[in-house]
Amino acid sequence: MYFRTYDNTINFEIMVRIAKAFHGDSFEEQVARIPLEMRPRKAQSSRCCIYRDRAIIRYRCMAMLGYAIEEEVDELTSLSEYARGAKERDSINGNMLTFIDEACNGCVRTHYEATSACRGCLAEACVQHCPKDAVLIVDGKSKIDPDKCVQCGKCMNVCPYHAIVQIPIPCEESCPTGAISKDETGKQVIDYDRCIFCGKCMAACPFAAVLEKSQMIDVLRRIQEGRKVVAIIAPAIAGQVQASMGQLATALRAMGFADVAEVASGADITAKLEADEFVERMEHGAPFMTSSCCPAYTQLVDKHLTELAPFVSDTRTPMHYTADMVKKLDSEMVTVFIGPCVAKRNEGKHDELVDHVLTFQEMVAMLTARDIKVAECEEGEFMFPALREGRSFPVSGGVTAGVKEHIGNRAEVRPVGVDGLNKKSFRQLKSWVKKGCEGNFIEVMGCQGGCVAGPAIVMQPQKAARRCNEFAANSPGLSDAAE
Repeated sequence: MYFRTYDNTINFEIMVRIAKAFHGDSFEEQVARIPLEMRPRKAQSSRCCIYRDRAIIRYRCMAMLGYAIEEEVDELTSLSEYARGAKERDSINGNMLTFIDEACNGCVRTHYEATSACRGCLAEACVQHCPKDAVLIVDGKSKIDPDKCVQCGKCMNVCPYHAIVQIPIPCEESCPTGAISKDETGKQVIDYDRCIFCGKCMAACPFAAVLEKSQMIDVLRRIQEGRKVVAIIAPAIAGQVQASMGQLATALRAMGFADVAEVASGADITAKLEADEFVERMEHGAPFMTSSCCPAYTQLVDKHLTELAPFVSDTRTPMHYTADMVKKLDSEMVTVFIGPCVAKRNEGKHDELVDHVLTFQEMVAMLTARDIKVAECEEGEFMFPALREGRSFPVSGGVTAGVKEHIGNRAEVRPVGVDGLNKKSFRQLKSWVKKGCEGNFIEVMGCQGGCVAGPAIVMQPQKAARRCNEFAANSPGLSDAAE
């Protein structure tokens, strides 16, 4: 992940401007002026000219208003029209990712290239090991013929001077399922039949050309309409704010949410149900069971590893159980999940109890737009109590720890972890189906390190993990509750 402080990025600035405009007197007009205000006539351009900068900012605004750039049919449609449509629509349809071709730096296809470090050595190892005769010696230096090269990488591996390098496309390289590629015109496209919405492409792209279709305006509208809108906050939030969780609860209420719930309370339910399910499966002779709380992983199984489906837990995710608790209190309440995950957007679309999904980045932008400083807020309360086990979920190993605590002495647990979905872990999961696994409970995290390293975080993952672990360690656990 190319991580930088999110509140210094152009996407964050646009989010804040859109949220401020929503609370202003002329939403449509203010949104339409964002590209001009961010790149005035004499401003320094980050591209070839300020006009291209403005065009890209316009597309970013479209995504943050909830539109897919690829579906634009008329380039003359103004941002004010898109803003008006965002305030009037009933829902956002289609896939949740969108791609800005103009923001992409025009990456060439992934290929191998001999650099100036080549010494023209007599051994010619690169030439000798190439299975397709794609490496030639030209003027005493190695040269690779792209028309013959099959991307095997053997020349790079044998070069004694490390003079041959792979030039990757970051979004393609990061995708564990090969869902991103160039079309015949050279533009990047996402194959949604293969996409698992892990968000790795979004995090990897150094030009921020991959975006989510934001539901920020939809949530602000529900609050403005006077609906009882409840924020249900993913456990990873403990590592994302420089304040206490109680202060965050107060800050979100100040922003207009009627109430706030920790998804960690739903994670406690997930841990208990997965523990009961694990014990039952082991009693019936199942070789192993995998966790089910990562929606990117369950999409991977649905689309690419159907043979693994019988081993995946049937337990629903913490988001679902938290939304269920809210709806049982009042079915008219509007549930808004807030987390670090792109895949939750997709899961939320198919969960009848979840009305909207926001990211931590959007949450921080919305607070900033209202000038609400979390660290200056008073302590507040959450709707439901949460235990240490549920609050441990966002860090790798946390789901296993929670499930084991609920299993107790009822069954032997031999845990195995998949810390991040990538091509290697993809192969590992496949091999366990065919050859068996040394463990019997497999925790699968889509992001390396856990949800604290999701594609929509605002804090560095290592720092966030420490804060989450501290928060969980200082929380009451299942054994304490029993006493």
